[in-house]
Amino acid sequence: MSLEKNKSHYSKFAKLLHWGFVILFVYGVAKQVDNINQLEDIAFFRFEIYFALIFLFLLSIRFIYMKKTQRSSIPDDTPRVQKMAAKFVHNGMYILLAATVFSGLLIGLIFSLNLKNTLVINITIRIHEIVINLLYFLILIHVIAAIYHRLKKDGVWSSMVPFLREKKD
Repeated sequence: MSLEKNKSHYSKFAKLLHWGFVILFVYGVAKQVDNINQLEDIAFFRFEIYFALIFLFLLSIRFIYMKKTQRSSIPDDTPRVQKMAAKFVHNGMYILLAATVFSGLLIGLIFSLNLKNTLVINITIRIHEIVINLLYFLILIHVIAAIYHRLKKDGVWSSMVPFLREKKD
């Protein structure tokens, strides 16, 4: 499908949400808790909770906005299995982003209950790590798929990415 035939483009607000989340996520990863004992610092602990709650709130807004107002830019003639894979990856990222927040908040709750050296917190930390690793995997698939569509020049890349725009053939 040529770029000309793909008329689906995301709104400016959808693009802002997408790229804003990229920045917010990268910031969250960069400032992540390296050691559970960092939570002893009350100011740091509060910041982590506020960051998690704001992130979850914005994620909810993004999910609702995207589902209610935006249409996928994948061309209609895309194979069904590829459309299903795209939906799985997108929904999976939402689920795993929320699960990352919830598991992080659960770690904070368990820590605040002074159960920091217990099997419960160790299991919760392990679940949190697994969720994040699965999220990284889905993000990698998402980026590879975006590059695939850029090379395919079917308009999917240009519908969301503001640089290296596809040129009409």
